[in-house]
Amino acid sequence: MRKRTLLYVPAIHMEADLGTLAARVEQGSSSITGEQRWIRHKKTVADFWDAIADYLDSVEAQGLKIYQDGLVADGKLGLKIVRRGAETGSKNHQIILKLIQRGAELMRTEDSQLVKQEYEHLIRLAQSTSLLRKALAYLQYKLNKARLTRERDRFIAARIGETLAEGQRGVLFLGAYHNVFPLLAKDIEVKEVKEWEKVSAYFARLVRGRDETEFDRLAAYLASPVALD
Repeated sequence: MRKRTLLYVPAIHMEADLGTLAARVEQGSSSITGEQRWIRHKKTVADFWDAIADYLDSVEAQGLKIYQDGLVADGKLGLKIVRRGAETGSKNHQIILKLIQRGAELMRTEDSQLVKQEYEHLIRLAQSTSLLRKALAYLQYKLNKARLTRERDRFIAARIGETLAEGQRGVLFLGAYHNVFPLLAKDIEVKEVKEWEKVSAYFARLVRGRDETEFDRLAAYLASPVALD
């Protein structure tokens, strides 16, 4: 039996990926981390995506199956979504579009209802004007986030298992707050283009602002060229 291989890329969202939420996320994140730290983070993320793009340019794209965080369609609609994201400046979607042009296949990755539920929570949180409404929206999101993430992860793992055939290769772009690894079929070999644990640790230190030496090390790791056998 020929093994199935899945490249994992932690999808770190940029402003262009957030649509109407971008301005509020930018404002809120900057206030939490501090302006200078947030500016540095955005530079790290841009360098991260440049490193990912350089690596994937070296990967054989013909026959590669693409699974993308939040993507609820394939075919013409899926391609339209990716093109729109690429045009607005999403490096994630620009990379995907280039892979498709080189022969990769875009796959429906997520359940539309689950994605819609999470997006609606984020919209309510972003649009809350009073402290009370914001607190209530945050509490509701907090109570549902873990369940939604688990359900999304199960769906994503099942989709990969169903659509990635024996001997085929895929690439999964998925946010680091997800963890589908334990849910994937045992015969799927996962290769982490950037390590999930290090990306998760970077975001923890970005928010908490402690241990600057470790934060610097993790930021440098994210921005460094991909070293994958």
